[in-house]
Amino acid sequence: MSLQHTLAVQTGVPPKARGNELGGVALGDTKDLAAAAWPRQHLRTRLLDTAGPLLQECWLAEGPLAQGHSEGIHWRRGDGMLYGVIELHETDTPTTRDDSPLRATSRLAYERLFRLLREQGTPHLWRVWNYMGRINDASHGLERYRQFNLGRYDAFVQAQRDTGGQVPAACALGLQEGPLSIAFLAGTTPLVPLENPRQVSAWRYPSQYGPQAPTFSRAALAHPRGQEALFISGTASIVGHETVHPGDVAAQCRETVRNLECLVQEANRVARSRPFSLAGLSHRAYVRHADDAVTVRHTLEPLLGGAPLVCVQADVCRSDLLVEIECHAIHSTEPA
Repeated sequence: MSLQHTLAVQTGVPPKARGNELGGVALGDTKDLAAAAWPRQHLRTRLLDTAGPLLQECWLAEGPLAQGHSEGIHWRRGDGMLYGVIELHETDTPTTRDDSPLRATSRLAYERLFRLLREQGTPHLWRVWNYMGRINDASHGLERYRQFNLGRYDAFVQAQRDTGGQVPAACALGLQEGPLSIAFLAGTTPLVPLENPRQVSAWRYPSQYGPQAPTFSRAALAHPRGQEALFISGTASIVGHETVHPGDVAAQCRETVRNLECLVQEANRVARSRPFSLAGLSHRAYVRHADDAVTVRHTLEPLLGGAPLVCVQADVCRSDLLVEIECHAIHSTEPA
C-alpha cells in the first residue's frame, strides 16, 4: 500500500516510530509531547469520550522519504506525496493598514505552502487542515473566520491557482488560543473535486457569509500510486447555504450524515475503486460544547454503521453550528 493511516490512543508509552511516517497530528493534551522526527500538527484541545488524554494519527508512505524545513514548514515527501505542517503566530506577521493580523498570517502561510509544493514537484494540493484561535470572534470589523478566508484567497490568487472548482478538500476549526496551524497533504497527481447537490459550493457562497467565500471543495478524490483516497471536508448541518436545526445538536448530526451520504454517492459516481460507504470511512467529529459529546456519539454511531469515530472539542466556522464531521478512506485500485 502506498498510503496508509494509523490511529492510536496514547495512555502511557507513545507509539513506536515505524520509520515511514509521512506526517500526522496529535490531538488532546499535547503540551508535554516530545518532538517527532516527522511533521506533526498539534491540535491542543479536549478529547471527548476517549480512553486516553492523547490521540495520534499518522499517514504512512512506502519507500524512502525526503524531509526538510522550509520557511517554517516541516515536511516529508515520498512516493509521489508530500505532507507538511506550518504554525505561525499572528503577532509575528507584519501587516499593512488594510490587513488584519489573521488575514496577513493566513496569506503568508499559504504563500509559503504553495512555494514548497512548486519546489518539491508535488503541485496538487489534496487536503488541508486549518486551525486558529477564537474563530468566531470579531476584530478589525470582521469575524476571524472571514479574515482567514480573505488571506487564504489572496494566496490562491497570487499563486495563480484556481479559486473555484479545482480546490482541495479542507476544514477550518477554532480553538481557544494558539497559532494559526495548517497541515496539508499534496501529491503529483491531480485531485478530483466533489460537490454536494444538496449544498451550494462553498466557493460560491453569497456575500452574507463574508467578503470572500471559502476556498475548498466539499470532498475530493486523490490518487496515490495504486490507490484512491476519499477526503470529505468538514461537513455540517447546512442545506443550500443556510444552517438548519439551530440549537438542536442531534438534528444537526442527522442532517450532517445526510450530507455525508450524498458526498459518498458523488464519490462512487466517479470512483475508480470499489464503492465507498459511510461504514468504511474514518470519522472525526468536532463538537462545540463538551456536554453534547454523549448525544453526538449516540446519534452518530448507528448512522455511521460502526465506523471509527473520534470526538474532539472545537469551535465550528459558524457560531450556530454545533458539530462538524470530516472523514476519509483509502482504497486500492490494483486488481484483487
